[in-house]
Amino acid sequence: MAGRTALVTGAGRGLGFEMAKALAAAQATVMLNGRDAARLEAAAQALRGMVEGAQVGIAPFDVADTDAGVAAIEAIEARYGALDILINNVGARDRRALADFSASEAAALIGTDLIGPMMLARAAAGRMAVRGHGRLITVTSIAGHVANRNDPVYTAAKAGLTGLMRALAVDYARAGITSNAIAPGMFATETNQGLVEDAAFSAFVDIRVPSGRWGRPAEIGGAAVFLASDEASFVNGHVLVVDGGQTIRM
Repeated sequence: MAGRTALVTGAGRGLGFEMAKALAAAQATVMLNGRDAARLEAAAQALRGMVEGAQVGIAPFDVADTDAGVAAIEAIEARYGALDILINNVGARDRRALADFSASEAAALIGTDLIGPMMLARAAAGRMAVRGHGRLITVTSIAGHVANRNDPVYTAAKAGLTGLMRALAVDYARAGITSNAIAPGMFATETNQGLVEDAAFSAFVDIRVPSGRWGRPAEIGGAAVFLASDEASFVNGHVLVVDGGQTIRM
């Protein structure tokens, strides 16, 4: 993937960082996004230490701020010539019953999880279309396919992202742009550390997931590299589920 430039949102830690690392290992130039510039710089430094010769930069902005996202893409293209790969990974979660959400709270969560990625994809795709090549990758969730109690707004946003991904796959295919999604299952990330350490919940994971364990964060990287690569040039509108088989178990 030498010569390609990627922007990965929410890449300061967790699955975003792992996807960025995998892309860097495949020789892409990778820009890490998040709201905390200091955390991003630390992540970039760590990545350079892990991947010899890694070309890594940072692009701090809030994905919910459309103007900031457009400015970041313009800055990346001014520096590197093109943005070839966009991985929309950022996602906020608020596990509450719908009755407990105010309209403004629901709108804020939808803004971060759906509207922000939508507008960022719009900005990136418009530029990719001019060049006749691009990769739009949306990180959804198995929550976009199956539901759990007290998680309605996040579930709605992830289902919306899946629909958005498919619509973009139709709209931009003839411009040489593919649009696909990665739907992670239960991964042992920093965010889930409390659940990982909860013996009862981990026992549930053992029963519910055919693989019998949590996903290791590094196991998400290959999915991102494949969908971003030339080898996936005829893969369009697909959701690649990475969940150890959880969503196919009765």
